[in-house]
Amino acid sequence: MMTGWRLIAAAVVVSVAQIAFLGWVIVGRAAILQNGQEILIKTAPVDPRDLFRGDYVRLGYDISNIATDVITDKGGMATTTAGPIYVMLLRQPDGFWTVRSASFAKPETAVPADQAMIRGEVEDGWSLSPGTTIGATYGIERFYVPEGDGLQIEQDMREHTFSILAAVDDNGTAQIKALMDGEKKLYEEPIY
Repeated sequence: MMTGWRLIAAAVVVSVAQIAFLGWVIVGRAAILQNGQEILIKTAPVDPRDLFRGDYVRLGYDISNIATDVITDKGGMATTTAGPIYVMLLRQPDGFWTVRSASFAKPETAVPADQAMIRGEVEDGWSLSPGTTIGATYGIERFYVPEGDGLQIEQDMREHTFSILAAVDDNGTAQIKALMDGEKKLYEEPIY
């Protein structure tokens, strides 16, 4: 049986560990937002509302559909297995970034200055046949907005182009910095 001081010490250690973990998550996200390479990506609407966090805009991206012809390391695979995919993006003259190439293994060479790498996830079973596409998610498919704004934004997205400004770190992890309506920032994420 634990004595009073040991119980207090154990509670303090557990509390410090929980606070350290939360701090690590927050600082990691803030570091990406502050220091990550900025990329602009076209969006496509999906639908809003989260019971616990409120209204959100569900986002899809042009870069979520990857042509199998640009995947460099398919080898003899017929279908995908669940796991990461590393997508190289190239900035276009209009400012938006599009898929240049992709691989299932993290590239060992440095990313060229005119490109960015974003890490996505694919599920099992996508066909890797020539001329097909596979779907990828990047962890940036939701953007939370003030309550009551989600439906209106979703409707506006069906009428004209929206995009997100994202920050990507050296490992390809992306965070949304801002939701853009044309060139206007509708909502910007605070660093902390």
